[in-house]
Amino acid sequence: MAEPDVYPRILAYLVAHSTPPDELVQRLIAETAALGGVATMQISTDEGAFLTNIARLARTTNAVEVGTFTGYSAICIARGMTPGGHLLCCDVSEEWTNIARRYWSEAGLADRIELRLGPAADTLRSLADEPTLDLAFLDADKLGYPTYWEELVPRMRPGGAIIVDNVLQRFQVLDDAATNENVVAIRRFNDQVVADERVDVAMLPIRDGVTLAVKR
Repeated sequence: MAEPDVYPRILAYLVAHSTPPDELVQRLIAETAALGGVATMQISTDEGAFLTNIARLARTTNAVEVGTFTGYSAICIARGMTPGGHLLCCDVSEEWTNIARRYWSEAGLADRIELRLGPAADTLRSLADEPTLDLAFLDADKLGYPTYWEELVPRMRPGGAIIVDNVLQRFQVLDDAATNENVVAIRRFNDQVVADERVDVAMLPIRDGVTLAVKR
């Protein structure tokens, strides 16, 4: 792990050497930042570039996002999908997703993004049982990760990718003395994922930690 004084410089270097956000996304980032402390839920720009690239590599036509917030990650995924692709976004906040809808429309992506408000577990359970998903992005309440995982994995096609955010919890997963319920939940979830024989897993030090799991 990088020394504390070096890590911010590494992050800045990564951002400087990743595809930058366009003008529309910059406005979305600024509007989200104006919301205050909750803005920390938004993904970083280097992670946004990562999502777009994975969506392209997976030739994504059918995707699910659990946890949408103000819509930046959905834009990144949708821009990487094949023409005619469909992204289902699961969230519980009408206030935050109203911002997302405006930017999706302005970006010309409203026709490929479907938003369902309500508990994500219920939305996922309502999907067909067949393994048709190419890509899933999980960035919601951490205590719910195991439930969402178990609903998503059987619905992923072979070679389909699940991307999970915040798996390092600001490096607190390394500290056995950290007993915050989110940290404890993510430690258990990370152990669950790496032991899951249905997927091949790579954990990456992107921002707050990203797991990339590919269905066998």
